[in-house]
Amino acid sequence: QVQLVESGGGLVQPGESLRLSCAASGIIVSSKKMGWYRQAPGKQRELVASITSGGSTNYADTVKGRFTISRDNAKNTVYLQMNSLKAEDTAVYYCNHGGVGRWDWGQGTQVTVSS
Repeated sequence: QVQLVESGGGLVQPGESLRLSCAASGIIVSSKKMGWYRQAPGKQRELVASITSGGSTNYADTVKGRFTISRDNAKNTVYLQMNSLKAEDTAVYYCNHGGVGRWDWGQGTQVTVSS
């Protein structure tokens, strides 16, 4: 059974940074295409970053140049480094499969950017 546990969210001011973590069990993250998603109030969940098994990364235009996805194979964990945060980045962030197909969603981690 796949379990994904997100953490690292919080309340920050515009321009600040956060690093989100996604600890996985039941899968080996280095063998999967992994993605970070977010869902803002009243909006659909969207993919913001993905990393393939080969290490190639891709980003939504709205976060390109500010967010970085990475993974630690030894810890079986995927990260999302978020810099220069904006109010519009406020959302619940989730990790999951970055391509076709989904595992059960975790609880997510809330990111709130506000002055």
